[in-house]
Amino acid sequence: MSNNSEGELPAASPVSRASRSAIAEGNLTPNQIVSLLDNYIIGQKDAKKSVAIALRNRLRRQNVSDDLRDEIMPNNIIMIGPTGVGKTEIARRLAKLAKAPFVKVEASKFTEVGYVGRDVESMIRDLVDQSVAMVKSEKTEEVKEKAVQLVEDRLLDILLPPVTSGDEEPEQEDEKALVPVEDASADQSAEINRRSRQKMRERLRSGKLEERQIEMDVTSDSPGGMMQILGPLGQMEEIGGIMQDLMSGLPRKRKKRRVTIAEARKILENEEVQKLIDMDSVVKEAINKVEQSGIVFIDEIDKIASASTGAGSKGPDVSREGVQRDLLPIVEGSAVATKYGIVKTDHVLFIASGAFHVAKPSDLIPELQGRFPIRVELKSLTEEDFFLILTQPNNALIKQYTALLATEGVKLSFTDGAIRQIARIAARVNETVENIGARRLHTIMTSLLEELMFNIPENYPDEHLEIDEDMVRDRLNHVAEDRDLSRYIL
Repeated sequence: MSNNSEGELPAASPVSRASRSAIAEGNLTPNQIVSLLDNYIIGQKDAKKSVAIALRNRLRRQNVSDDLRDEIMPNNIIMIGPTGVGKTEIARRLAKLAKAPFVKVEASKFTEVGYVGRDVESMIRDLVDQSVAMVKSEKTEEVKEKAVQLVEDRLLDILLPPVTSGDEEPEQEDEKALVPVEDASADQSAEINRRSRQKMRERLRSGKLEERQIEMDVTSDSPGGMMQILGPLGQMEEIGGIMQDLMSGLPRKRKKRRVTIAEARKILENEEVQKLIDMDSVVKEAINKVEQSGIVFIDEIDKIASASTGAGSKGPDVSREGVQRDLLPIVEGSAVATKYGIVKTDHVLFIASGAFHVAKPSDLIPELQGRFPIRVELKSLTEEDFFLILTQPNNALIKQYTALLATEGVKLSFTDGAIRQIARIAARVNETVENIGARRLHTIMTSLLEELMFNIPENYPDEHLEIDEDMVRDRLNHVAEDRDLSRYIL
């Protein structure tokens, strides 16, 4: 690593043209996937390799003949490693690359008081909700241009209704926009109205009328009032979905409101988009996305596994094993009822993670172990890893703080020695207090820059500020060396 005394940060590897094309086509190779993950996550090559193969296998499966395609099941993955080493980030970034629906759940929440076995199905319902929102957003972008044109026509009709040969002449709302219509025949009035509307359209497009108020009909959010269904979450989900569908079919109340044209644009655009989008096709595509490319990330799975304590173990172990058995059919592949219809989980990719400090993956029930055939261990972060995390990723912390202060007209830079000292202190605190991985860097950076962030811009008129090694040592060493004080760095 070359010296960087001027505070210039090493650039993350740019996304190649081939990778951009592959992302757009959904045709990423395993090497391309790992390369793209490298832009955000330092190290952990084994984990990146495993998820890259899993993602590519999905594409390969789509090209298999129909008679065998349904027989090919995803190889679910267990990531083993301490907190803060990138397990969640790898799964989240993978879903973004694949443009796949993604949901994260904590397995430990299913051991809470009041747990009902059907609650485990909520992760699939959440996944479907995410998928519907994703597909709806994509469809919205597709029809947005047409919706904008329709909104413009509707605003024009409110401001200056069109006339035909049998209509009365319109009232002049804006003397600058309209042409005088005295002594005009019906045909002339229609032509004058057409030209006036064109002038009004130009003024709308130029933004000159955005603050003008108009009166328009607005649809209320709920038809005929509010209805709430109370009951256990898992048991009432289907009923709630059915009732919501029935209520959505009822006519909604409309009321008059005075709004600015800027506000009216948003209201009308939302209405036009809803008309242009076929929700039946959205739901159908969303369910297909979930079934063929959905990703569920189950965190803290080690919390529902417990080290063997001999036959007849009671108490929390029974509850944990019960949760495992409830998770098993979802991971194996089952049909889950959602408000959008039945969803099959046979080909959903499940990625589980846990620190496994006390329990081991082998402490899970054998049936669940068999459904997670791929196990990959993530390594604890070293001082060198912290240095790379601070500088290389596209969302590196130093880049974030530099961008924040640039909005105040201050150019913030770090010497190479300063960055290495920050990494050294973060590694030391993780060793002496508790290892929380890369999350330690957030509190270290906050402690280092707290006074600076508080006093800018009043007390720092200089346009350039350089953080050097001595400044880092002065502000942070006492925290790293004082074990009692370091406990408060969360």
